[in-house]
Amino acid sequence: MNAPETSAITWGGTELPYAIRRSARRKKTVAVTVDPAGGILVVAPERVATDRLDAIVLRRAKWIARRIQRADTYGPSLAPREFVSGESVLYLGRHYRLKVDAGETGDAKLRGGWLHVPAPGGSEDAARVRAELVAWFRRRAAERLPERIEAWRAKVGVPMPRVVVAANQQKRWGSCNQHGTIRLNWRIIQAPMRLVDYVVVHELVHLRHRGHGRDYWQAVGRVMPDYERRRRDLRERGSFLVW
Repeated sequence: MNAPETSAITWGGTELPYAIRRSARRKKTVAVTVDPAGGILVVAPERVATDRLDAIVLRRAKWIARRIQRADTYGPSLAPREFVSGESVLYLGRHYRLKVDAGETGDAKLRGGWLHVPAPGGSEDAARVRAELVAWFRRRAAERLPERIEAWRAKVGVPMPRVVVAANQQKRWGSCNQHGTIRLNWRIIQAPMRLVDYVVVHELVHLRHRGHGRDYWQAVGRVMPDYERRRRDLRERGSFLVW
């Protein structure tokens, strides 16, 4: 693997190093993203000179500094994903780097600090890469989420329910129907385990209490005394998990 192209600028006495990814799909525009796992990534057309990229990063230095501060507090950047090598992805609260393997086939695999996604035929089509990522996360969710249900259901005092990993549920982390089936959003598998467990307990308690009244929250609190902090953390991080 070739060493990644890099550069750096100095702003207000602070050095801001950044990685450069050249894209044949880009003709004129340059994208700058920030994430806490890998710092600053610049995606640029193949023929744009590095000194021009330095100038672009320098012009955006104040914005970059704000994004770094915000990312350190809340998690990955809200900048639109391009699904290209070098981007950061989350799995159970840990940051990994995306590596699009052009010409490779098979399933996505986590190796070391990299999540490798195959791109058959050398294609780096963003829609295809996203689909492969979603499939990988759904497989992980289908493995790990029932394990967490099993780990908590005895504490809640309910039998093991039927668990479904929702295919395309964006606005809710979980739900529980009148038949006792719990549906969980695959996206929650990106969050730290303590937040995964909050969603699991939230739905398990619904097997005993249908609404969100006082009895419901008291039951949640008996099982998970710090649920309010977990709920607040999920609200702060939640928007970073939807893509």
